[in-house]
Amino acid sequence: MNLDDLTAKFSNSTENQRKAVFSTLFIAGNKLQTIFDNRIPEVSLKQFMLLSIVRQSKEQLTFTQLGNLLGCSRQNIKKLADALRKKGFIIIKQSPHDTRAMCICPTAKVNDYFVNEFFEYQQELNYLFEVYTDKEVETLFILLSKLYAGIENMEKKIANATKN
Repeated sequence: MNLDDLTAKFSNSTENQRKAVFSTLFIAGNKLQTIFDNRIPEVSLKQFMLLSIVRQSKEQLTFTQLGNLLGCSRQNIKKLADALRKKGFIIIKQSPHDTRAMCICPTAKVNDYFVNEFFEYQQELNYLFEVYTDKEVETLFILLSKLYAGIENMEKKIANATKN
């Protein structure tokens, strides 16, 4: 079975399309992780995403805040942070706002990495989107933003169901 066969099989109803979208999100995430884990030097894609958020943030974020942003647990952030600390990308220190929480702070190596090392891989990321028109990218952006609303709705419904 190939991708065209799967597309044809799941295009005949809204229910099947929902299943296909869910499966596609999972498979696309795995494929992107595999591609970038094999291409990006020194860090995994998950470590890279954590570094990106830490680098872009105007404030120091706790493990819990970063977990919420990346959609994973505080413990997963701690594992990623420990690996990045050992590689010299970050330092881990106590939160200035909550003495019980730990924050991740970028070192100079992070900016150097993004400017000098990752720059060449940015072009490879562009390959992902060169099959889209600008309008399609805008539509995809809007739909993926709406997907977050769907995920939040799912989380709320599940939380409410487990309370009852």
